[in-house]
Amino acid sequence: MNKAMPPSDLDLAVDDAAVEAARKREATWQLAFTLNGEAVELLVDPEETLYEVLRERLGLTGTKGACLEGECGSCTVLLDGRPVTSCLVMAPQVAGHEVTTIEGLASDERLHPVQESFVAAGAVQCGYCTPGLIISAAALLEANADPTPQQVREALEGNLCRCTGYTKIVDAVLEAAGATADQAQRVGAKS
Repeated sequence: MNKAMPPSDLDLAVDDAAVEAARKREATWQLAFTLNGEAVELLVDPEETLYEVLRERLGLTGTKGACLEGECGSCTVLLDGRPVTSCLVMAPQVAGHEVTTIEGLASDERLHPVQESFVAAGAVQCGYCTPGLIISAAALLEANADPTPQQVREALEGNLCRCTGYTKIVDAVLEAAGATADQAQRVGAKS
């Protein structure tokens, strides 16, 4: 019995890029969510993370990805106002939810008070961890407008910075807490 054998010179190597492209065409998910106050709709691979969608598909490069394992906090964003590591959130999980990135914190062409205080206090070093730290600090101040230094440290536990000893970062958050309280008083006085 003769078995059909492919010729030895035939290249049967799998084109990984073509296979991946075909898989993505077949496995898509219609995703709709709110991003930085704007409605967003796009097709995503159900295996894509929120981090990948933000950076690679939507071009929001403020969200960083140092470890991509949820350990460093550089990819932190707000999901319905709560800080999450976007590298561990699958894109379909944000359907119908609100996501805020570092790009969405500023309003009316003005930096968020936490962003301003990081600059003023010299808490920005290489900048890689800064977006995640600022997002986590903004979430803390939304929940607790007058945190203690210990509460600030605890809120930032999941954010690693290899450039500093965190003193300027904690000082910046405490400074922002004062600025946020001042803004609230001014708004209350205008009403």
